[in-house]
Amino acid sequence: MGLWRKIATGFMEWTNVRLADSMSPALLALALAAGPAAATDVTVVGLLGSNKAVVSINGSAPRTLTVGQKTPEGVTLVAVESQRATFEIDGKRRTLAMGQAFSTGTRAGASQSVTLKADGRGHFTADGQVNGASVRFLVDTGASMIALPAADAKRAGVSYLSAPRGMVQTANGTTSAYKVKLDVVRVGDIALTNVDAMVMEDGLAFALLGMSFLNRTEMRRDGETMVLTRRF
Repeated sequence: MGLWRKIATGFMEWTNVRLADSMSPALLALALAAGPAAATDVTVVGLLGSNKAVVSINGSAPRTLTVGQKTPEGVTLVAVESQRATFEIDGKRRTLAMGQAFSTGTRAGASQSVTLKADGRGHFTADGQVNGASVRFLVDTGASMIALPAADAKRAGVSYLSAPRGMVQTANGTTSAYKVKLDVVRVGDIALTNVDAMVMEDGLAFALLGMSFLNRTEMRRDGETMVLTRRF
């Protein structure tokens, strides 16, 4: 069992070296178009055998497609082989590897970003999604990873009880926490896959947007405004 401890800002970080080895793998950077036409954003979450793929479309909860199946968004799974899958997206074929993403709106110079406003106490909050489920985040640069209350994790379909378990010291005492990977985390136009997070059964009233997400963005603050722009 790992050990969590408080750091100076009052938030938590994981101190078990074994579990820290898998932090934030770099995935393919994907820019969403800024224009009137809506982009179709496809991310390959997993591959099942030779005829099925698990995908997230436009930041939605992952779904399983069978070869030949077409989604309401116009995405058709054409073939699955080894570590990649071929899709027909808006009439064009694209082959994506595991964890890779593609958007029909991608163009040079475009970027995924979101602008946040501070509340009356100077805190930055953001309405986001985890696996397609709505989550209200508090931006916390002192948290080493995203932290979710158990209720939010359950709504997002995160199976955390079989994940590595540690202990967290909170203002209300010590509670259990589980280290997990989130398939898709979306805040504004920024959609990241395979994001490290912890799920807490008690002691957390709201979700924290920690550094496992923020490290993959450029953060710029100007007074009561913060802009996050995706880096990778």
